[in-house]
Amino acid sequence: MSGERGLIARHAGTVLVGQLAVMAFGVTDTIIAGRYSEGALAALSVGAAIFISVYVSLMGVLQALLPVWAELHGGGRSSEVGRSVRQSLYLAAIAIVVGMAALLSPGAVLRFTQVPADMRGEVETYLNVLAFALAPSLLFRLFSTLNQSLGKPQLVTWLQLGSLFVKLPLSIWFTFGGAGLPAMGLVGCGWATLCVNWAMLACAVWLLRSSPFYRGYRLWERIEKPDWRQIRQFARLGVPGGLAVLVEVTSFTLMALFIARLGTAAAAAHQIAANLMAVAYMVPLSLSIATSARVSFWLGAGDAAKARHACRLGFEQTVLCALLFSTALVTLRHQLAAVYSDNPAVIGLAAALMLAVAAFHLADATQTLCVFVLRCYRVTLAPLVIYCTMLWGSASAAATCSRTTAWGRGRRCNRRWRSG
Repeated sequence: MSGERGLIARHAGTVLVGQLAVMAFGVTDTIIAGRYSEGALAALSVGAAIFISVYVSLMGVLQALLPVWAELHGGGRSSEVGRSVRQSLYLAAIAIVVGMAALLSPGAVLRFTQVPADMRGEVETYLNVLAFALAPSLLFRLFSTLNQSLGKPQLVTWLQLGSLFVKLPLSIWFTFGGAGLPAMGLVGCGWATLCVNWAMLACAVWLLRSSPFYRGYRLWERIEKPDWRQIRQFARLGVPGGLAVLVEVTSFTLMALFIARLGTAAAAAHQIAANLMAVAYMVPLSLSIATSARVSFWLGAGDAAKARHACRLGFEQTVLCALLFSTALVTLRHQLAAVYSDNPAVIGLAAALMLAVAAFHLADATQTLCVFVLRCYRVTLAPLVIYCTMLWGSASAAATCSRTTAWGRGRRCNRRWRSG
């Protein structure tokens, strides 16, 4: 029992470090763009929202292949892993074409969302560069998913950490110029992302070719013709997962748009709460990846009892971590808000919102693990229906209530905080 728990914890911890490194990509670009100009920062906020919506939904499609390969690994069918991975390249190619088409032609979305005309040019150029960074990013996600399914996420994490130390100086250099290179502004951040993504993919390919660990999986045999039956099975597993991620991302985007109408203080407080919520989410996400890998491993090995046992251990660790994070958010809500802002109104509103974030995180952590484990048992449509109903359906209602609840609580919390 302790061995299985330790495996899940170590796997999740390794994935978590890598996920935080990837999150730091966006943080560094935000800081660098903000230092360059306010216009670059504003364009980044729009461009990043569009890119993330496209990328994470397609990423969700490929991440859903984890239980397929974990089952083959658990069943001792190592040679079949290679053929399955090669077939997944066709699904990845479709995802890349769809994603690049969206990023190369964002004009309709920019006009629909009424992005100012003077900002559209910079946003479109930024997204056009990122369109060519999408292919290596999604292919690296396949490499990451393969390693997670085989219980070896360490290589992925090391690559993600190393890439962060390359991304930061490249973003600064391309954005501000120097050493004969002209300043490119926000587009420089996009070029830095493109260079780093291709470098990460090149390292992944080299590891797949040279590491003895992968030889038994027969990855480098001649690629077969498309097996549309298997690709459809991949799609039935992955597309609902990708759509579920898209629903979640767009629901928070809608919430941000609704709250922006309440004023700058409300928008700033929401951004603080959303940022902390995103950081907290990385923990249940990592535990869900680790747990689903072990559940699928035991299902592939034909041991349903051990699969249920791994699922129970994953739930225990997820709920425990969620309780710790939620308690910290409630106890330190004013101190955490003060790290982001020195405006008393923003601090008070953010502190009030963190009470809701703490409650939300408990539910979000549990449902995240549920979705990943259900995917191991090939249950994908029901979670998507629930996501659409609960997240899209409640976004506008919650935004409407925010004026009468969060604002009033924020004023009361602000008075107590200043008097205490």
